Amino acid sequence: MAAAPRRVGAETSKTRDALLDSVEKLMLEEGYASVSYRALATKAGVTPSLVQYYFPSLDDIFLGAIQRYSERNLALLAEALEARSDDPLHALWDFSWDEATGALMTEFLALGNHRKSIQSAIADVTNQVRAIEMEALGRKFGKGARLVGGLSLGAVALLVTGIPKFLNLEEGVGVDGAHDEVVKAIERHLDSIETRSVRRKRRPSRSRR
Repeated sequence: MAAAPRRVGAETSKTRDALLDSVEKLMLEEGYASVSYRALATKAGVTPSLVQYYFPSLDDIFLGAIQRYSERNLALLAEALEARSDDPLHALWDFSWDEATGALMTEFLALGNHRKSIQSAIADVTNQVRAIEMEALGRKFGKGARLVGGLSLGAVALLVTGIPKFLNLEEGVGVDGAHDEVVKAIERHLDSIETRSVRRKRRPSRSRR
């Protein structure tokens, strides 16, 4: 006789949401390696068995946290691109700096280097983000358009969103050589393609804070 399937707490439960709040706090305060059933239960003020009821495995905890974080991020990205439909490249540039310097995203990326299930989840989210980016750029410039230098929209989007992440990683270990030069060159390039609707000064590098 087959064993009855294990009961798992509903994804819409307020308790589950509160547990995910505690996961985020633990990751921000002590890093992803600090997350365990016992640590999460202590942080949330519940029993380890209750945590396991909602998250049968440790991977389920991280996947739940990534899913919720990603849903928030995707909504913010879509809102930013809709509000700035005339300058989507500038909007992506600004949004990518905020995302790159977010401590929680840094923890998720570090976690992805050690757990294959997390790598897959991050890849799925990245593909969703790329789809939203390409749709917005296609509306502005036309699908199949090539911008200054002959780069496709996908190539430009990759550079605009990837460079902030790379520079932030370097700044995190105290390296910022030529960063300002690169940032200014990219912003001049973006200004030559579209007019910025919002004037925004990039946050200073970590070495100058």
